[in-house]
Amino acid sequence: MEIITNTYHLQRPPVATPGQFTELDMGCGKGGFTLALAARFPDRLVLGSDVMLGRLSRIEKKAQRQGLGNLTLLRAESLQLVTFQLPVACLDRVHILCPDPWPKKNHVGHRLITTEFLCRLQRVLKPGAIVHLSTDYAPYFSAWLEMFSHFSVFADAPGAIEDVADLKTDFEKMWLAQGLQVQHLVKRYQG
Repeated sequence: MEIITNTYHLQRPPVATPGQFTELDMGCGKGGFTLALAARFPDRLVLGSDVMLGRLSRIEKKAQRQGLGNLTLLRAESLQLVTFQLPVACLDRVHILCPDPWPKKNHVGHRLITTEFLCRLQRVLKPGAIVHLSTDYAPYFSAWLEMFSHFSVFADAPGAIEDVADLKTDFEKMWLAQGLQVQHLVKRYQG
């Protein structure tokens, strides 16, 4: 595990070998999706990031038990991760699944997905990279649609997650069991 939280210099986490597909599960939580992704695609470099060290330690133990040598965990704050901690144009796909919607009006400023974040995210995306978002909170989803409408470098690409459509985060499994809808948004970076 690489701990890069509160690191204000460039510290490169392990990067893919030339030509290796790389994907990031940003805010990986308990790691259900991350572990399943790494197990399904052993030829890919899978990065899982979160700020919660305890969660990452539990994921790391599970990955070791499963023999997942293609998974690298990063303790990092998401905005810093895309702003300067990851190499330029290093990701083929990023999953930001069920981020905290901060639904209260006075908390909206804490949301991860903002126009600032989308500007910074472009730095780490390879041309043609996929951005995969999901949420159960309809107003947050609507806000994403509005934000992306101002970024012509992102095009709709719903079919770009067919290979992982059956993989669910722990939150999504819980919400689906309660009969709640989880919406997914998939965009292709054309930068």
